[in-house]
Amino acid sequence: MGLKGFAEGGIASIVAGCTTHPLDLIKVRMQLQGEPTAAVQSLRPAMAFHAGPSHTTVPLPPPRVGPISVGLRIIQQDGAAALFSGVSATVLRQTLYSTTRMGLYEILKNKWADPNTNNLPLTSKITAGLIAGGVGAAVGNPADVAMVRMQADGRLPLDQRRNYKSVVDAISQMTKNEGVASLWRGSSLTVHRAMVVTASQLASYDQFKEMILEKNLMKDGLGTHVTASFAAGFVAAVASNPIDVIKTRVMNMKVEAGKAAPYSGAVDCAVKTIKAEGPMALYKGFIPTISRQGPFTVVLFVTLEQVRKLLKDF
Repeated sequence: MGLKGFAEGGIASIVAGCTTHPLDLIKVRMQLQGEPTAAVQSLRPAMAFHAGPSHTTVPLPPPRVGPISVGLRIIQQDGAAALFSGVSATVLRQTLYSTTRMGLYEILKNKWADPNTNNLPLTSKITAGLIAGGVGAAVGNPADVAMVRMQADGRLPLDQRRNYKSVVDAISQMTKNEGVASLWRGSSLTVHRAMVVTASQLASYDQFKEMILEKNLMKDGLGTHVTASFAAGFVAAVASNPIDVIKTRVMNMKVEAGKAAPYSGAVDCAVKTIKAEGPMALYKGFIPTISRQGPFTVVLFVTLEQVRKLLKDF
């Protein structure tokens, strides 16, 4: 039963991840909007403390645009196929991260459930989600870093792009140029985000589904699965977006030899982001996040329920 849960969760996660990948790519691009370039960062201390006149002109950041404009710009610049940049990393990430978290959550849920009613209190569901998400994120972090970088690459000038050919190439180049530790850059953020997402997403899906069935609002079928999963997706998006913004920026930062990194860590990134762009910067990309998290969660759980039916005799 344990291995079956991993297989069911893995298949559903890969289908959901590939289906909603363009929305995830747009979300990453939007989360990086307004992030200072290296040139602006190097000028900021001098401008902050220099009282005299300066002839240096700081380049203004490009205007912020919405998800539709970002998507159209990607297509215009690099073609429709660019919307699937980094999809190989998504497949690997879902294989490592989501397979682990979905399977482990099912094991913990079945182990802790009341043997008579087969129900589990919400607090126990959240605890199971926190544990499963943390373990899954630690396993899948290298693929997560590669995915963020491959998705963000297209926003850079041609001479600054990393031009990873695939997730294997990305991980290979990162290991060679930045060391093995770079594969776990932002891992604390990934773990915290995954704990929040898994606890809010899986626990709320089970809770919403149980509530709908107990109150006889709908029968156990596609309508119930879609309703519960979309509600779970909204809860997960609201809870995880701030962590997701910081994670994206820390993972995407370019660290050059002999120079200080743009961010020393998650807290430093959060402080600099809020100072430069305001507190609501932590909810950048929320529209594409909910636009992606909603469909992702719907596809995930609808697929999961169908896979469970197919594999029920195994």
